Amino acid sequence: MTGGGGPRGRPARSRWGRPTGRDAVAGFMTGLFSIPEGMAYASIGGFAAPLGLWSGVVPTIVGSLFARTVLMVTTLTSAIALSSQSVLAAAGLDPGDLGAVATLTVLVGVVMLVLGLLRLGSVMAFVSTAVMTGFTVGIALQIIAGVVKDATGYAPEHANTLGKIIEAIAHLAEWDWTAVLVTAITIAVWLVFHAVRWTRALATLIALLLVTVGAAVLRIDVERVSDIAAVPRSLPPFTLPDPSAIPALAGGAVAIALVALAQAAGIGSTVRNPDGSRPDASKDFTAQGLANVAGGLFGALPTGGSLSRTGVAQSAGAQSRWAGVFAGVWLAVIVLIVGPWVGEIPMAVIGGLLFVIGGELIVGRIRDIRVVARTSWLSAAVMVITFAATTAMPLQYAIFLGAGLSILVTAVAVSSTGRIIEFARRDDGSWDLRDAPTVLESGRTTVLAYTGAGLFSEVNRLADQWPDASEAHDAAIVFVLRGWVGVPSATFMRGLDEQVGALRERDIAVVLAGVPERLRDALLRNHDLRELGEHNVLAATPVLLESLDRAYAEAERVRALPGPPPAPGEPRD
Repeated sequence: MTGGGGPRGRPARSRWGRPTGRDAVAGFMTGLFSIPEGMAYASIGGFAAPLGLWSGVVPTIVGSLFARTVLMVTTLTSAIALSSQSVLAAAGLDPGDLGAVATLTVLVGVVMLVLGLLRLGSVMAFVSTAVMTGFTVGIALQIIAGVVKDATGYAPEHANTLGKIIEAIAHLAEWDWTAVLVTAITIAVWLVFHAVRWTRALATLIALLLVTVGAAVLRIDVERVSDIAAVPRSLPPFTLPDPSAIPALAGGAVAIALVALAQAAGIGSTVRNPDGSRPDASKDFTAQGLANVAGGLFGALPTGGSLSRTGVAQSAGAQSRWAGVFAGVWLAVIVLIVGPWVGEIPMAVIGGLLFVIGGELIVGRIRDIRVVARTSWLSAAVMVITFAATTAMPLQYAIFLGAGLSILVTAVAVSSTGRIIEFARRDDGSWDLRDAPTVLESGRTTVLAYTGAGLFSEVNRLADQWPDASEAHDAAIVFVLRGWVGVPSATFMRGLDEQVGALRERDIAVVLAGVPERLRDALLRNHDLRELGEHNVLAATPVLLESLDRAYAEAERVRALPGPPPAPGEPRD
């Protein structure tokens, strides 16, 4: 007998594993990358740049410690930043109000914690690929539109995302060509280093450093980060939430949590754990909830799993969750050492990098766009509507609209799959599958089977598929319900009751076979189904077709009795 170790006597591994040198290096690279990206994301949301930095410290450390997708880096993303801006604006709150920001972040964390503790990882099924594709492409255009002023010097006044881009192009003569030049050089430098395998993961950081140093040496007159907000040389400040802001932010917090969790779910499904353990979406929800509750108390914006930061850590050789912990620690150390120098970064550099980020988001979704478009016109319509909503309305409403449309489309698709088929018995006792007959045949037992989800919306379609029994005599029906997989529906059971009643009025016996336990319990306690007797409702068994054979034998026996079939409760022989 083995001891308390792991499989085959190996010693049990610590829940958190052991940090390695490669984790420390990967964490350093991720922490460096978090400086430009964190500030850029905070800027596109209209927040002070330091909030983007602080969002990569406490949330990243806490999220990495508890996530089941061990390499996932929890921090600020573009979609979360824009969603947070939208929620605060809808609530009439200032993005510069740290108390309101802390309240929003903590509320997002509470929503995530509740979903995680209730094991509701499956909630992400309601945010379909079509919805997330339209949402992400819309977010990408919002990113680009949001930095038009930084990249060109022209500030569009149009409220709509596409309108901003069109307006900026229409006012080409008013662009600041010095800012445009810095933006173009930033993009060019990124393209050069991104094309080289060894520097690809650091292309953003290299472009940031090279162009910033070049602009400083050449004394190029462009707007800088310090012109907008000072970057302090300090650790994240302790911040108390503002309880009075809770009512205004509660609904938006749910939307932000869904956006963040949807992004994280994508990471969990694509990034494998190096230790071979399985990811768990619900436990990742809990980890991100803890990260936001803790981060909200230390100056962080709402956070979630970041695909770009996770990719940096992975490409830099991360071996365990400690890479994320190191990333948060290194970022704090770097800010303490060079914090004020960050203010020298030109806003045109950040604008250029965000153009790149927006473009990467769109390019990364091209395959999904094709898949959705080729799947069905309904999925394509959901994608286009979600995209349009994302560019024209507050993001929290756009994600809810998209999820609602996705659920509606799914319900319509599922309802159209329900059908009735016939099991035709062969001479050797086996069964053939056929389309349901249009007319019920006399002098025999007909076996019909239902496949579908038991949705109330299927009832009218299924009623049309029942065979016409008006001329049938000396007949019986076995109705197989093993294919029923849904939640008991009162409308579905009422429709079944009407069909059974109509058949019994014509002296046609009915036996239900393969009835799942939940449906059987609902049928037998429902007084509307009085036309059935308990002996005519045969539960599904582990043996395939066993209940069907028993039901067929019972229907044949009853059909052979003289006179009409016995009523429920009457003697059977």
